[in-house]
Amino acid sequence: MRTFRIGGIHPEENKLTHEVETVAAPLPKQAIFPLSQHIGAPAKPVVKKGDRVKVGTMIAEAGGFVSAPIFSSVSGTVVKIDAAVDATGYRTPVIIVNVEGDEWEEGIDRSDKLETVEAHPELTPEGIVESVKAAGVTGMGGAGFPTFVKLCPPPTAKAECVIINAVECEPYITSDYRLMMEHADEIVVGLQLLMKAAKVDRGYIGIEVNKPKAIALLTEKVKADPRIEVVPLKQRYPQGGEKQLVDAVIRRQVPAPPAIPVNVGAIVQNVGTAFAVYQAVMKHKPLFERYTTVTGKRLAHPGNFLVRMGTPMRELIDLCGGMPEGDNKLLAGGPMMGKALTSVDVPVCKGTNSVTVISDSEARRKPADPCIRCAKCVSVCPMGLEPYLLATASAKQMWDKVEAECITSCIECGSCQYTCPSHRPILDNIRFGKSKVMGIIRARNAKK
Repeated sequence: MRTFRIGGIHPEENKLTHEVETVAAPLPKQAIFPLSQHIGAPAKPVVKKGDRVKVGTMIAEAGGFVSAPIFSSVSGTVVKIDAAVDATGYRTPVIIVNVEGDEWEEGIDRSDKLETVEAHPELTPEGIVESVKAAGVTGMGGAGFPTFVKLCPPPTAKAECVIINAVECEPYITSDYRLMMEHADEIVVGLQLLMKAAKVDRGYIGIEVNKPKAIALLTEKVKADPRIEVVPLKQRYPQGGEKQLVDAVIRRQVPAPPAIPVNVGAIVQNVGTAFAVYQAVMKHKPLFERYTTVTGKRLAHPGNFLVRMGTPMRELIDLCGGMPEGDNKLLAGGPMMGKALTSVDVPVCKGTNSVTVISDSEARRKPADPCIRCAKCVSVCPMGLEPYLLATASAKQMWDKVEAECITSCIECGSCQYTCPSHRPILDNIRFGKSKVMGIIRARNAKK
């Protein structure tokens, strides 16, 4: 059974919504669109207060090369361009639209007819990339990297394959699994489009073995295309990290930053991204809705939803029976890599694969004890780092030391903190140190 070779853990799965079919969430009363829903430059508004918009209307254009446009998911009137709290906890620029119906832009194909690559010989690699770029497609696994940029590797790198990340190793989250079970055909066509855009003739779909139905279904769907292989993977967190997935699927290890997967021949895309690429190219549909899991052990009715971007999380929680009594912690994402939120009114964005509610007793940390030098954090680090050292040096603000020890290679998976018997805030300190070092590196490069 394939898996990555360094580190890793196996936290409790808690896939409460594994077999809960996806339903369309109702339209929000008011939609909030943050301008930073992706890695890179924020989008720039192209609408103003009082403008009427439809579903699929561009409301903000890309703000640079590494950026992505944003489209309205509702029809209504722009009431203001303001600032609101997003998943980062900070107030950021947003566009707010009052919802007044569900009128779609002409040209979006809303039919269920499956379009195939063979039926569209006019599609060129350049045309596919341009359609993906124009539709605002970004990584749907949480990072939010603009998809078209990955399809345009630097001249020093050559892609050999596309790997679809269908691992979903994070506890609680099941939105990717439901997407595979409900739209397998479209995902396969999306992969074929990505392969054509990247000019490669090998495609892989990596799925962990705790999803046997998805493995069987997609294996059946790809039989007609010998270029594509479904790869069952051993259960292991954080196998959904792209460097870990590349190692697991094609047995190549990606070097430390600035190296990326394409430097070893792989382009990695989330399964949700493959679906969005299909919709962008074949249905002329911009990215304005996504599959999202709303889950938690104390929620009355956890579920999976097709959600329009801009929908406040409060409305999704209400669909699941409301916030449970007592103290709760709200996460955008899962318990390992999700971000704790300060408000239930934070909107769903392109990277929101889950809204997770955990109780105070589950979330409360135990008091930290002195490090006992057990090296468990070292043994589970999937990047081969020394987390105890990076955390201590970061706390002491030894920036030259932590940079030399490759702190920028940390993928912030939380395996070190999860396994620490002394309950030390290892990841907290590493995140602090990593942000400082990356700022130092940017400033140094700017001077050059």
